Amino acid sequence: MFPEYRELISELKQSDAHFARLFDEHNALDDKLTGLENDPVTSSSAADEIHELKVKKLALKEQLYELLKKASA
Repeated sequence: MFPEYRELISELKQSDAHFARLFDEHNALDDKLTGLENDPVTSSSAADEIHELKVKKLALKEQLYELLKKASA
């Protein structure tokens, strides 16, 4: 995610608790989504949950991007 900001992400994860929390939450959602989507038993029955998690993940990604843009300005 955001390879052009790799160094800044590392810095912000160390210095900005809010950024670090959002980043960790985004990664946790990504891991949960991967698990749900790759599980043949739950992937079809969890379609609504998968959609909801994707919406939350996208919102977090947008917040992270805004914070990165501000920090790089």
